[in-house]
Amino acid sequence: MPNLNNVKLTTEGITVTSTAAGASADIIYTVPDNYSAIIKFLHLSNGTNSTKKVSVQFYHVDDTSYHYILNEYAMAGNSAYDILAGNELSLHQGDKIVAYAEAGTVLDVTISVQEYYDPARQ
Repeated sequence: MPNLNNVKLTTEGITVTSTAAGASADIIYTVPDNYSAIIKFLHLSNGTNSTKKVSVQFYHVDDTSYHYILNEYAMAGNSAYDILAGNELSLHQGDKIVAYAEAGTVLDVTISVQEYYDPARQ
C-alpha cells in the first residue's frame, strides 16, 4: 500500500518529435521504481498554425501493452487541450505516458504527477 502521507510532486514537459505509436513514441513520464503515481494534469499545446493529429498512450507494465488515452485527436492550430479535464489517472511502478503526433507538428506536453512511495508494489 502506498504511503499517502508522503507525497513527491513532479512536473515534466517535453516537445514531442515522434510520429509513431507504442515503443517508438516519446516518453513523457515513467513512474519510478518503488512508487505509485496519480496524474493530476496532462496538457497538450499545438504550436503549429494548422490542425494536426496528436495521440497519447498509457503503457501498462502489468500486461506490457500500450492503451490509447487520446487517439489521433485533431487538434486545432495554436490551441491547447487538457486531457484529464479535472479527472485523475493512477499509475504504478514502470507504467508510462507516451505521445506522438502527425509529422510537422510542434506538440508540447506538460504533465504534473503526485508520486507516492510504494515498496510493496513490484
